[in-house]
Amino acid sequence: MSGRGVERKLLFIAFIYILTGMLVLYLRDRGQASLWALAAAVVMFAVFMLFSVIWQYKKARYDFFIAPLVFFLTGTGIVFLFRLEPAYGYRQFLWVLAGLTALFATTAFGRRYRLLADYQYLLALVGIVALIVPIFFGVELGGGKSWLDLGLFSLQPSEFVKLLLVFFLGSYLVENRLRISPPGAADLTRYYVLPGLRGWGPLLGMWLTALLVLAFQRDLGTALIYFGTFLAMVYVATARWTYIVTGAVLFLAGGTTAFLKVSHVHTRVEIWLNPWVSPAGSGYQIIQSLYAIVAGGIFGSGLNAGFPGFIPAVHTDFIFAAICEETGLLGGVGILLLYMMLVARGFKIALTARDEYSCLMAAGFTALFGLQVLIITAGVTKLLPMTGITLPFISYGGSSLVANFILAGMLLNISGEGKKT
Repeated sequence: MSGRGVERKLLFIAFIYILTGMLVLYLRDRGQASLWALAAAVVMFAVFMLFSVIWQYKKARYDFFIAPLVFFLTGTGIVFLFRLEPAYGYRQFLWVLAGLTALFATTAFGRRYRLLADYQYLLALVGIVALIVPIFFGVELGGGKSWLDLGLFSLQPSEFVKLLLVFFLGSYLVENRLRISPPGAADLTRYYVLPGLRGWGPLLGMWLTALLVLAFQRDLGTALIYFGTFLAMVYVATARWTYIVTGAVLFLAGGTTAFLKVSHVHTRVEIWLNPWVSPAGSGYQIIQSLYAIVAGGIFGSGLNAGFPGFIPAVHTDFIFAAICEETGLLGGVGILLLYMMLVARGFKIALTARDEYSCLMAAGFTALFGLQVLIITAGVTKLLPMTGITLPFISYGGSSLVANFILAGMLLNISGEGKKT
């Protein structure tokens, strides 16, 4: 079977999986919402299949597994949103259509992404402005002030700034690699000797940016993703563990300061350490999340047979807990495996990229995606403090969904020009 044939076969398998979930919802409640859920599954499948046919016609060598994995995850999100609250399912379906449009536009017009390397500082300026605007004109949701109310919908600029960060760092690191990582790979001291002030500039700059996001937007998750993505890309570019260690120490110091000075961060850490201090107040959400995961057992209570409604904001931050309750440990692990496969494909694309810039871009986008999954799932299971970020492709949220579709499109672009393996 040809590559695109494999892709379409996987898309069909994903469609059967998603359609099964929609049929379960329909059989339990034969209302208008269930019919819309079925229609959403069919429309998404048709659009993804159309993309596959177009890519085959254009002889694009895009990775064959990215689109099916995205379809699996997005479909899972639509199923559970229609199950939890049909109103969110309707809205998310509209955002999925917007995301699919963004994906196609990225693959159609984003193949000349190297041209953006010439505008790296303009991208940085746009990103800084996008982070500053919500501080003065934004609205507060979930304790963080990072949203803009545009009337018909709310927009979270930080979701798109993550992508700009990867574009900027990719071009900056390629341009300044020798300064950051001096030649002499055979000399082991390059892994221990710290660079000069000019080499530390980017690290300190990103550290300050993360602290500003913490201080003014009170968004711990976004700050952690920004800084973690930066460290991952620096390590890929230089192979210097000193940057990782020093960066971790700096972020720990900044996080400690935020814990002492920013009430929202302080509350999140206290809840993480002991939610039972306020079981009916600030600790209620994480306690109900843990109860839901335990109640699911190994096989789950069954779709539409659990009680995830006890968890506040279950459609956004805690949707993974709802998945674990109704599909069990096996369902939760299955979702994590899908994410792991997508991350593995991303790093494979980085390894087979045709040049250093493409390699850094693919590694940066993959690290960004993987960190987001790690941070939110660790928060839901109480391994880390809750940060208020979304589970990619599954949680309700238009900004995050469209941004992740653009990310997937960029990985497809880079894979299409990579070396054959």
